Amino acid sequence: MSMTLTDRTATQPSTTSFSRFGLRPATLAALAQMGITEPTPIQASAIPALMAGEDVMGQARTGSGKTLAFMLPAIERVDARQRQVQIMVLTPTRELAVQIADVTAQVAGQLSIVTIVGGRSDKPQVAALRRGAQVLIGTPGRILDLLQQGALMLNQLRFLVLDEADNLLDQGFGPDVDRIIKYANRSRQTALFSATMPDWVERAARKYLHEPRRITIDAGPQASARIDHYAVNLAGVNKHEALRELLDHRGKGATIVFGRTKHGVRNLARKLEREGYPVAALQGNLSQNARDRVMADFRAGVIDILVATNVAARGLDVNGVDLVINVELPESSELLTHRIGRTGRMEREGQAITLLSADDLGKWRKIKRELPSEITEVRWNGAGELLGNGNGARRSNGHRRAAISRTIVEAAPAPRTTRSRRLAETTREREQHEIVCSSCGQSDLVPFKPDPTRPIYCSACFTPPARRTARRRS
Repeated sequence: MSMTLTDRTATQPSTTSFSRFGLRPATLAALAQMGITEPTPIQASAIPALMAGEDVMGQARTGSGKTLAFMLPAIERVDARQRQVQIMVLTPTRELAVQIADVTAQVAGQLSIVTIVGGRSDKPQVAALRRGAQVLIGTPGRILDLLQQGALMLNQLRFLVLDEADNLLDQGFGPDVDRIIKYANRSRQTALFSATMPDWVERAARKYLHEPRRITIDAGPQASARIDHYAVNLAGVNKHEALRELLDHRGKGATIVFGRTKHGVRNLARKLEREGYPVAALQGNLSQNARDRVMADFRAGVIDILVATNVAARGLDVNGVDLVINVELPESSELLTHRIGRTGRMEREGQAITLLSADDLGKWRKIKRELPSEITEVRWNGAGELLGNGNGARRSNGHRRAAISRTIVEAAPAPRTTRSRRLAETTREREQHEIVCSSCGQSDLVPFKPDPTRPIYCSACFTPPARRTARRRS
């Protein structure tokens, strides 16, 4: 299928209501129940094009609402009478697949949704396909396995989405994605979405799209000017000591610390835990159940420091991530963009700090040349200058930049305690938000700002996703 790229870059569409898109009344009612009344810019641009049957190549920064931008038009294409897969969403990570499935379940009505990912038995997934799943969301490896086994058919596919397309089309996933799409119905509609869209992605996508509309909204990692990113030259300071000082001065929001390797992330998390920090690790060697438990605890505020590989860099939507710390550099500027995008989501403020040792400087020079916006580079002069007074206070951009060039009096770092005591202190200190439980309907207080696009549970009803799945299966 040939591609002719139609570049219609969008900035601020005039559409301000979902009712103008021709969505079904049930879909509009579901959005209202989720508390979503106005489309984001990427939704306002992409939904009309997709509803008109066009292929779309969409680029928007992370946290901008891309999931609903492609999923709302997709579910309008489904014939509920047909019990075959009609929508398929490919994602690079298991966590992102689960997240998209959770959002989809809230707007898809009675449609049958199945998540196809590795790291767990394929028997329940095959059983769900046999029962007549209509929406499939998953990762390339397991989906290709089921196609080759004959357990999955895509001859009735109407709508294909490649989410985080730059990652899906690279050398790691690219061959599997290509094999999968060869099984798909050629008359389908196709959409590609990503926070970054290098030229090679557009070239690689030519075989999958037909005269797509190119939509670009807030493409840069700091296009909203709500993320402060500092590259900090440690100038001989021990990197772990700098990290601990940053963690001691962090505010009340959540923090993600990025490392490079699975082994390194696991060891760093263990070391920080021994030192008394409320921390957990997310890396690819964990079982899927363990990964689910880590993400459930992080979203619920049980732990507020996540140490992760790039598995957490793409697409994960966690409210209240105020700080991202890069302890080790990623392999590319695109990955750095995705890491930074874990904070400053949905118009919130955020901060990112990249720690640079002498060994990192050569790699950093290469990465920063490829970044679409300039990063403020400073020398390490203590966490106090970067993060404020250690009590969660934030400074305006101007005040913080002025402070970089001078020495200020730092607050004393918070004392390290046992993990259980620190967890209790962290929970008490968090701002409490009133919620209505999606299960029992009772009011409760939670130590994080609820996401209106996701179900929320009181302390009595909350169960991590892996345990809920096991309970349903039993």
